Amino acid sequence: MSDTLQPARAVSPGEIIELELEERGWSQRDLAEIMGRPPQAISEIVRGTKQITPETALELAQAFDTSAEVWTNLEANYRLQVARRRSSNGASGIATRSKLYSLLPIADLVRRGWLQATATAEELERDARRLLGGDPEAMIAAVSLRHSKVRGPEYGAQVAWVARVRQLAHDQAVPPFSRERLADAIPTIRQLVATPEQVAEVPPLLQSLGVRFVVVPQLPKTYIDGMLCDADSAPIIGLTLRYDRIDAFWFTLMHELAHLILGHRALHLDNLDDKEQRRDAQEIEANQQARAWLLDQSALATWVLRTKPYFGRQAIERFAAAQHTHPGVVLSQLMFDETVGYKHLRTLLVKVSPYLAAWTDSAAL
Repeated sequence: MSDTLQPARAVSPGEIIELELEERGWSQRDLAEIMGRPPQAISEIVRGTKQITPETALELAQAFDTSAEVWTNLEANYRLQVARRRSSNGASGIATRSKLYSLLPIADLVRRGWLQATATAEELERDARRLLGGDPEAMIAAVSLRHSKVRGPEYGAQVAWVARVRQLAHDQAVPPFSRERLADAIPTIRQLVATPEQVAEVPPLLQSLGVRFVVVPQLPKTYIDGMLCDADSAPIIGLTLRYDRIDAFWFTLMHELAHLILGHRALHLDNLDDKEQRRDAQEIEANQQARAWLLDQSALATWVLRTKPYFGRQAIERFAAAQHTHPGVVLSQLMFDETVGYKHLRTLLVKVSPYLAAWTDSAAL
């Protein structure tokens, strides 16, 4: 807070002019004739509806035997005091907006429809509180998220994305969750990997097991693939479909389910490209479990030895059929293991977003 003293009342130049006129026994018309100005112009200056320009300040200085600076300073100080009083609320609004913009990607959130394009800072703060579930600064400080230090994603954007997932998922009515029941259902979930169309069956199956599911496309610079939250009570799995491919969908989903079944910490925000994150013990365990669920690793190793160095489309499709999985999932693991290059047969990596439209944040469609 500034310690600068402010006058209790803004004194206008017009009031000083009236005092000078009274002292001299002049009328406004007299001053107009002295300055060669229309009487209306002098009246407007006295009323404060017309500002004193540098030219007018020079003329007043000659008329009243003062300096021009007297009048320019009076005018500037008066207008500043009036502006302060008129914008006392607006000034705090600017500070509020500045704080919110420093914490969150407001423009992106408004563009998504997560926040309203509000007329006042108070309304913007209210909407931000509603999205995050509390004071933005406190909520961001309270959420512990890990991410790549190399890419430097926007931390506030990550928190906003998590909040949006929770906001949408909490509208889903699900039965009580049981880790044992989910673990028993993994073979049933695994049967849906064979075709892209079966991806549509995943969300309702998860819901029947007490797991909420939602797709919320990532915000810029967040680099999120998936998330598990509220794992200790009513678990939520959120995906971004950052890589809209069948292999990325299934690996990310199985990775989050592994966190859940293995009893890992209640909040995971996963960037599966993050090499630093891959060194985390729980991430390593979740990755290994996801790979094992998706493909028989022993059978894969045997097939790779027998097939290399030529991994043609038919060979991949035959092995995928024997594994009751989609060939894109097989190809993806070959790419990850550097058995084939990342440009190899990419037409097998089909999109899944068309089958998840009903579960995707409508604000992003």
